Amino acid sequence: MRPIFALAIALLMAPVPIRAQGFDWQAHKGETIDFLTENHPWSNAVVTRLADFTKLTGITVRVDSLQEAQMRQRAATLLQSKSSSFDAFMSLKSFEGTLYASAGWYADIGAMAADTKLTDPGYNLIDFGAGLRAGETFNGKLDGIPLNIEGPIVYYRKDIFEKCNIAPPTTLDALRAAAATIKACDTSIIPFAARGLKIAVPYVLSNVIHNMGGDYFASGKPALCGGVGEKAIDWYAGMLKDFGPPGSVNNSFLQLRELYGQGRVAMIFESSNEFGEIMKFAHRADDTQVMLLPPGPGGSHPTIIGWGLSINAFSKKQDAAWLFVQWATSKAMDGELALAGIAPPRASVAISPDYQKFLAASPLRQVWAALLDNMGRTGNPEVGPPVTRQPQAREIIGDAVDQVLLGTASAHDAACGADQAITAMLNAGN
Repeated sequence: MRPIFALAIALLMAPVPIRAQGFDWQAHKGETIDFLTENHPWSNAVVTRLADFTKLTGITVRVDSLQEAQMRQRAATLLQSKSSSFDAFMSLKSFEGTLYASAGWYADIGAMAADTKLTDPGYNLIDFGAGLRAGETFNGKLDGIPLNIEGPIVYYRKDIFEKCNIAPPTTLDALRAAAATIKACDTSIIPFAARGLKIAVPYVLSNVIHNMGGDYFASGKPALCGGVGEKAIDWYAGMLKDFGPPGSVNNSFLQLRELYGQGRVAMIFESSNEFGEIMKFAHRADDTQVMLLPPGPGGSHPTIIGWGLSINAFSKKQDAAWLFVQWATSKAMDGELALAGIAPPRASVAISPDYQKFLAASPLRQVWAALLDNMGRTGNPEVGPPVTRQPQAREIIGDAVDQVLLGTASAHDAACGADQAITAMLNAGN
């Protein structure tokens, strides 16, 4: 994937589109569409601006916002029954993309974008980097529009590190040592927190596995048992067991955002996309620093993913939904959201004067943007085992971590059990 700012080169070389005949933002005035979304910084920001969309198009948008697991379950259930009860929806292609695409659940957005009567001539699909568009493409069909760029990073309290005389860790071992030092230095604060909710664990664990030099599969077979993946599970579960908050097995991004934002934890390993939300808490913009997960024996391989906005293949209002998608992913919208701390997927926004001014106003914002650029150049998009049934596979991995965290299994037994469960799933045709 090309770096965020370098994507601008392709944009600047792109031809200026000629205004199409027949495009009309109000072509579906009076209609109502349904938007199924996750409780995510991107969608939360867009939903507050829906009155602008209605004013522009005359279309009303009904929103069904759920937590990620619940949203995904609802989407899959409705799509499996070929329901038209929602029109546009958020979709994480690195998670469910292969499954949804093979089932025919995504509408062909590429065909809509190519239709001059349906698409605003100023939309400029090329403004989204080739790598981002490739992540939304299956079997040559564009199934979504990129919404953001994100990956897990370490947020840490500079004041706590200074108080405890800790230098920013440069290795995974040093990160664990820093947590141990904080535990001994300041008993009033939790040293470290990260995701423990089963389905959410692989998003961050994958970074640990890759930095340690491992992978989920080797020679086409699960490879956690007895390998680097086993050591990664032991390291990650050990960090939560020894230095994390009570009830870590229930924590995902919402809980971690609150823990860190309220000043109850010294370090969290959480999505870069939470940056804007965390900065809203009192004092966090002043005492926070961010960094990539330190390298391990295998080097530095940050996880990089991005959500997309898709259209239900069974929707009876696809053209109206495409107007919503265009508005929600327009250059103007991306520009507004970038100033709220959501990494822009559009190259033109990344190099825009407003965004550069936003970054220049804070050294912390500049570091955050540099981390995203690093992710774009060096990141690994693999967040779980390379299988179609991602939800099941990721829950198996998360369960292995939780077994070690809760003390019900050793890292070896949990890793071997995960390999066996994934193998059984594959043998069953899943």
